[in-house]
Amino acid sequence: MPALIGAFAGAPLLARELETGTFRFAWTQGIGRWRWTLAKLVLLAVVVAAAAGAFSVLYSWYNQPFFAAGYAIPFSTRVFDLREVAFAAWTLAAFSIGALAGMLIRRVVPAIAATLTAYAGLALATALYLRQHYMTPLLTSNPNPPGSAWIISQWYTKGGKFAFPARGTQTINTLQHLCPSSRLSNAQCLSQHGYTWWESYQPGSRFWPFQWIEGGWLLALSVLLIAATVWLVRRRAA
Repeated sequence: MPALIGAFAGAPLLARELETGTFRFAWTQGIGRWRWTLAKLVLLAVVVAAAAGAFSVLYSWYNQPFFAAGYAIPFSTRVFDLREVAFAAWTLAAFSIGALAGMLIRRVVPAIAATLTAYAGLALATALYLRQHYMTPLLTSNPNPPGSAWIISQWYTKGGKFAFPARGTQTINTLQHLCPSSRLSNAQCLSQHGYTWWESYQPGSRFWPFQWIEGGWLLALSVLLIAATVWLVRRRAA
């Protein structure tokens, strides 16, 4: 939904005016470029962010039974990206990306494509690489971490040094070599041969700090993108 709002609400907002030339008439009415741009961007940005916030509150209420029963993992994409702070912040960021793309490209269809591409890249980079580093992960050698934990990585050590990842061909080969016909579990087999299992994770209790961290930097990014759009309108549009 944020990507669609950015593509079909944010991108055409200025691109359509610039592509058709209707912005020239607006600028001759005494309102000026700066106020014209702010009026178009800020009001709609507030509306889409408020609507997204209302939707995420409703979504959280709907999922309360699943949270209470432990069926919903706090950091799963289905849950984290659609909760109050993050969803509204991502929607606002997508809108800001679209507005800037429309100003830079000045054509509606290419601006929509650029918005979708930029948003997808930012969302993937955040989910795969950035979000897990908001706070330092906890370490444990307990093979049964809390069910609400977000597992970051797992590996084995031997003699206090890294041996190999907990999953992959190296693990399989090691098990086949050490315990070819053992009835022990993988962990028990490796433990008997001096290997220690480790895991880094983010506990479920960090859900709201992560929400505020993500919402904060997305809000800062949105303000920066809207400011850049206004600056471009004042300095470069003709």
